[in-house]
Amino acid sequence: MANDSLTSVHRALEVLRALGSGPLGVQAVAETLDAEKTQISRTLKVLLEEGFAERDPKSLEYRLGWRLYALAGAAGDSRLRQDAPRALRALVQELGEAAYLTVREGDAALTVLSEQAGRSVQAREWVGRGTPLNCTSSGRALLFGLSDDEVTTLLRMRPGRLPGTRHAPLTIAAVLKRLRQERAAGYVVAAEENEIGLTAVASPVLDFRGAPLAAVNVSVPSYRLTPEVLERIVEAVRATAAALSTGTRP
Repeated sequence: MANDSLTSVHRALEVLRALGSGPLGVQAVAETLDAEKTQISRTLKVLLEEGFAERDPKSLEYRLGWRLYALAGAAGDSRLRQDAPRALRALVQELGEAAYLTVREGDAALTVLSEQAGRSVQAREWVGRGTPLNCTSSGRALLFGLSDDEVTTLLRMRPGRLPGTRHAPLTIAAVLKRLRQERAAGYVVAAEENEIGLTAVASPVLDFRGAPLAAVNVSVPSYRLTPEVLERIVEAVRATAAALSTGTRP
């Protein structure tokens, strides 16, 4: 009986892996797994009832269901909360500059975690504060996964002129132009855009769908930056964000 149950569990996992490649009908799943169609049909029925699979009423094909995505999202949030403090500490030890973890809350970037470097001059404490999306490195990094239309809708939530210094993109068109370049690069450098004298570098932490879940950011007094230091910070921030995205320890 126990062996039968394990076999059913293994079959269900194999079916979910098959559906991960895209919508499939019962026959296609059976052929992919080299299994009997009746067994696959029964497995899909259970997955459908439990919300782990969905069925298109027209094509009759199955795809991964909402409950699986919800579990994956919860697992990603939990892992990030566990791994981020260690990752930020390692980043500060490597660079000697303050590091932050930021998430998007509505039309603002909210800092939820920070690690300070102990320098006499460093970026201010930002935890619990919301900052604009258009003129901060973490804010624009958190927009990477959104379409231009979605970004436009978010930025229009703030009435009047977009915030920032003269170095910042102060129109929606300018923000979209910056984002196209920054998405391709995989990181954002905001040089004195939100605060004169402060430069920040950010890269997104991606969830299982490849969408930004959070952003890792390092903020540095601009007078300490040289091209070599900036390059080192960019590499370290990108590596930390990538490690948090994949679940490997930085």
